[in-house]
Amino acid sequence: MRNRLIDLCLALAVTGVLVLDGLHRVRTPPFWQLATAAMFVVFLLRRRYPLSTALAGIALSWFVPTTLLPATFLIYNVAARRGPKWPTAVALAGNLVLLLAFHPPKSLADWESTGVVSVGFIVLPLLAGLWMYQRAALLDALRGRADQAERERDLLAERAVAAERRRIAREMHDVVAHRVSIVALQAGALSVRAPDEETGQLAEVIRESSAAALTELRDILRVLRDDVPDSRALPSPTLAGVARLAEDLTAAGARIVAELPDPLPEVPDQVGRAAYRVVQESLTNAAKHAPGATIHVRLGQEDGRLVVEVANPLGGSAGLPVSGYGLIGMRERVTLAGGALRTGPDGAGRYLVRASFPAEEGTP
Repeated sequence: MRNRLIDLCLALAVTGVLVLDGLHRVRTPPFWQLATAAMFVVFLLRRRYPLSTALAGIALSWFVPTTLLPATFLIYNVAARRGPKWPTAVALAGNLVLLLAFHPPKSLADWESTGVVSVGFIVLPLLAGLWMYQRAALLDALRGRADQAERERDLLAERAVAAERRRIAREMHDVVAHRVSIVALQAGALSVRAPDEETGQLAEVIRESSAAALTELRDILRVLRDDVPDSRALPSPTLAGVARLAEDLTAAGARIVAELPDPLPEVPDQVGRAAYRVVQESLTNAAKHAPGATIHVRLGQEDGRLVVEVANPLGGSAGLPVSGYGLIGMRERVTLAGGALRTGPDGAGRYLVRASFPAEEGTP
């Protein structure tokens, strides 16, 4: 749009000069009005057809009052568009022929005058056009180098991420998977040789949980090693899995009071995954910091939003190691799902984790 406006203004300016010059001349070339109108069209098309419009301008210059003015702009256009190539040479030759035809030198003074005119109306516009062409070529080359450098940087970053993912996968396999496997084997042995039924059931719960952890860990390792396209290949937890979380911990000896609606509300997959992880992390934290206490889990809907609450009495600690990243990861998941998270004492002697999510896609 900007280039079109520039072409229109330049065409109007040149044709305006030609018209004013023609009106004030005593003798004007024949058909100069038609030639001036044609020159207006030539200037409008000069960007699309540089050489053709330059030759047309040279031809029309025989019939316009100010002969060299249009050719000056047109040779600049050819040089700026085509650079040091044969179209520029053709336009230069045409302009020289036009100049010598209208200003034929007959003496040394005429040659000097012709040289000055050629410098002002031909050489300088030609050099300016070539400079613009080289400048544009340099800018294109610099942009290409910048794009290439950016692609190479992204490629190196991807390689570094892939290498780090493989290193993490190796460490998880060598350390975490090994220790979880030992827990599963020992729990299985204990369930077989349990002195009483309650101990056997508890050992079986530990074994099943360890086996499930190994399965999930194996899926994560496959993702980290790029054996699958992305994390969508992992099993996606949903709201329906919250009841299973409560049942597993109850079987392990925890006291959990779950208030779950029946049927469960329909929510986007991302919200369901985030709600599941909030309950999972909250139950884990409650088992660490309030062992033996009753844990309350509630799912519900308030004002069209899904609300997840997990509360436990403020108490001591089970002596388990604390990473410090659970609440951070929980908050990140809730935020990515478009929800809000609040954690801390509720003023009634309980530690409350409360997350609210949009129940529908696009709901604020």
